[in-house]
Amino acid sequence: MTPFALFLFTLLALSSSCCSAIGPQNNRTVLALASRIGINYGKLGNNLPFPYQSINLIKTIKAGHVKLYDADPETLKLLSTTNLYVTIMVPNNQIISIGADQAAADNWVATNVLPFHPQTRIRFVLVGNEVLSYSSDQDKQIWANLVPAMRKVVNSLRARGIHNIKVGTPLAMDALRSSFPPSSGTFREDIAVPVMLPLLKFLNGTNSFFFLDVYPYFPWSTDPVNNHLDFALFESNSTYTDPQTGLVYTNLLDQMLDSVIFAMTKLGYPNISLAISETGWPNDGDIHETGANIVNAATYNRNLIKKMTANPPLGTPARRGAPIPTFLFSLFNENQKPGSGTERHWGILNPDGTPIYDIDFSGRRSFSGFDSLPKPSNNVPFKGNVWCVAVDGADEAELGQALNFACGRSNATCAALAPGGECYAPVTVTWHASYAFSSYWAQFRNQSSQCYFNGLARETTTNPGNERCKFPSVTL
Repeated sequence: MTPFALFLFTLLALSSSCCSAIGPQNNRTVLALASRIGINYGKLGNNLPFPYQSINLIKTIKAGHVKLYDADPETLKLLSTTNLYVTIMVPNNQIISIGADQAAADNWVATNVLPFHPQTRIRFVLVGNEVLSYSSDQDKQIWANLVPAMRKVVNSLRARGIHNIKVGTPLAMDALRSSFPPSSGTFREDIAVPVMLPLLKFLNGTNSFFFLDVYPYFPWSTDPVNNHLDFALFESNSTYTDPQTGLVYTNLLDQMLDSVIFAMTKLGYPNISLAISETGWPNDGDIHETGANIVNAATYNRNLIKKMTANPPLGTPARRGAPIPTFLFSLFNENQKPGSGTERHWGILNPDGTPIYDIDFSGRRSFSGFDSLPKPSNNVPFKGNVWCVAVDGADEAELGQALNFACGRSNATCAALAPGGECYAPVTVTWHASYAFSSYWAQFRNQSSQCYFNGLARETTTNPGNERCKFPSVTL
């Protein structure tokens, strides 16, 4: 098995016995919550169904849990008529105030929990979302208030006699400094003692879960030529053996999960239960985003569900038999999420409720019973030129604003669009915007710019220029 590029970090020696303990197997909450797959219900789209329609769709796919990215009262009220377990979230921008003031926590619970509990089966309150992935001065204030906010929310719940709601926080894999091989799993130095240690103490003391957003797509896609796609999709016949522990891995997800288990163990907390707050595979993406297609998304999610609903639970090599509550990302493609194309293509359903691909949340359906899918064409990296142009039918007023933005950062970006310039004609907003988008993207792509422009741009392999006007391109 070729080592995955994202995981090439310093190896820390670790004895093979350090993680032999399995999480609390007598915890009925773990078993109950892991028995059914959950779904993440995000709403960053302008074409999504109303909440009542979305909840009906969640019931139709037979998900066991739904995770919200807020505590929307309409959605929580509607969920009271279902048997779905529910997860709600404290937004990042409220963590500092709640962490500093018990009254603020009491007010949040009074507003977002008490009106709906117990009719709505709220089981998790997640404080923030991937807060350790950001590191501005303001973000570091959030870090410092994360555990205090979680503790104050628990205090508020218990003061009101509510003991069946767990409090946690979802973290991304970038909380780790080292994650490959799994035995080298170590939290980043800047967070290990000041944040992770009190967080783990809190989770251990409240018998809660370490929530992890874990996406094998990203480490695989860092080097799709040398990394094995089948290993990332649970389809591989090959294995990887951790040189320090001798543990044998058959898939990338288990490697990633165990690296967190080893990292927790090194801080003295080997038995905290894991929960996967987000995982999935993109069903589409930009031209350069190799492997983002419907076949891979369907394969990953079907195999994931089969693994996580196995009875008895499979666990991971470091915790065999441990159930892992899992939330699939996501219910819909969300067309207003910023960033690269994959950010908007994680859904299992179209906005009209039809499936993007067949999936069975029970994990019992034979894969041969699913409809066939078109053979993917992007499992190897694209080689060639790519341009960034305006999407068909884009609003001209919005295009004009985006054009001004693209031309405003550098005098060189739109020099060819000046009157008499080689790209001045035809004089239309769409033409000028397309040139500006391509020029800006080619100039600043290495600084993490995307061909997106608030949804007004798309990538193309068709040269939009002409003999007189040569559009700048990105060469992949």
